[in-house]
Amino acid sequence: MDPIVATGDFAADAASFSAYWRSVPDAAAAREARFTFLRRHARTLYDHLTDGRRKFVRLERLVYDAADQVPGLVPTRAEVDAESALRQSEKAGREIDQGILCNQFLADPECGLHLCHTMLLPREESAEALAKFQRDGKLDLGGARVERQGKAAMLVLSNPRFLNSEDASTQVALEIGADVCILDPDSKVAVLRGDVVPAGKYAGKRVFNAGINLTHLYHGRIPFLWFLIRDLGFVNKIMRGLARPDVTPDEVSGDSIEKIWISAVETFAIGGGCQILLATDFNIAARDAYMTLPARKEGIIPAMANLRLARFVGDRLARQAIMYERRFDCDSPEGRLICDEVVAPDEIEATIDRVAERITGSGAVGAIGNRRALRFAAEPLDTFRRYAALYAREQAWCHFSPALIANLEHYWNAQSRRA
Repeated sequence: MDPIVATGDFAADAASFSAYWRSVPDAAAAREARFTFLRRHARTLYDHLTDGRRKFVRLERLVYDAADQVPGLVPTRAEVDAESALRQSEKAGREIDQGILCNQFLADPECGLHLCHTMLLPREESAEALAKFQRDGKLDLGGARVERQGKAAMLVLSNPRFLNSEDASTQVALEIGADVCILDPDSKVAVLRGDVVPAGKYAGKRVFNAGINLTHLYHGRIPFLWFLIRDLGFVNKIMRGLARPDVTPDEVSGDSIEKIWISAVETFAIGGGCQILLATDFNIAARDAYMTLPARKEGIIPAMANLRLARFVGDRLARQAIMYERRFDCDSPEGRLICDEVVAPDEIEATIDRVAERITGSGAVGAIGNRRALRFAAEPLDTFRRYAALYAREQAWCHFSPALIANLEHYWNAQSRRA
């Protein structure tokens, strides 16, 4: 079958390409046709889905609205749900097309910035969660909870069975928790911390973050969109604060709602945990804690670490950490390039209070102003948007690569672990 050509007429091309995808037997040709269609029509499609960018449609809905709008372009919700019970190695890789779609939406400057804006807005559930937190002084979200500690609203990652790794059970909870911490009028700073692990090797210890749940990844319980939702939502909200619907969320003209974020690293910050430390404003670490980015052993891209890590440790050490799994002990010269204070494990609580007091001692307004200025110099929103476009495409390929499964079996013994 000859390659299909886009005419430039959105409605006509949507119909002809949909017919082509129904009939073409070659999966590679079908995928190339999706690129062809989107290179011509990504902005038009995005505007159809968002009423000319007057509506904010979150990513997890946007991709399925696109499936309804242009059949065959991306998998339907039913098609993704049908594969959700399969191991990762058994999936057909239909979600790669979601990565292609997100790549093209984000690659367009206007659509991409609008999508970033959308994902920085507070979630719908967060207003009710904030009211509950203000009433009770605590909030249990399942995979995370919010507590008060002095001047701080503390977000605690809680997935102790999996050493506080991140997975589908923590994703929404962490993002709502971040919204609540940022919006809470009774706190001056936000703190991110891991819960106490009750059993096993680390029984009785707090663990900051064990990264992505590799067991769930192997068993197919981490959908592709999980990666983008996490880093355009939860992690980017820590980095940039919350957006307002009527103001562009950039550092020059925006008016974001922000808090200073402090991370308290205990035991280890692996993978996604280490990534978060590159987005927070001040990192406290226990002397016996360490950080790694084991992307090589997983076969995936460590989210925004490729964008941010070199700013902290330089290009060569960043490459060693990402491509050769170099470990950084927090209490080392390299570790102190990421960790601002390294203290005895039993001094973490007091250090959180002291750092919160010092950071806000000259007023929260000045601290936030400096935060915005530093971020603008290091990583303007449009730089993030362009990187996210690349990440969407490359992570989709990695997520369904046979090498991912081979790596998890070789390094993680994933086939024998109970999900």
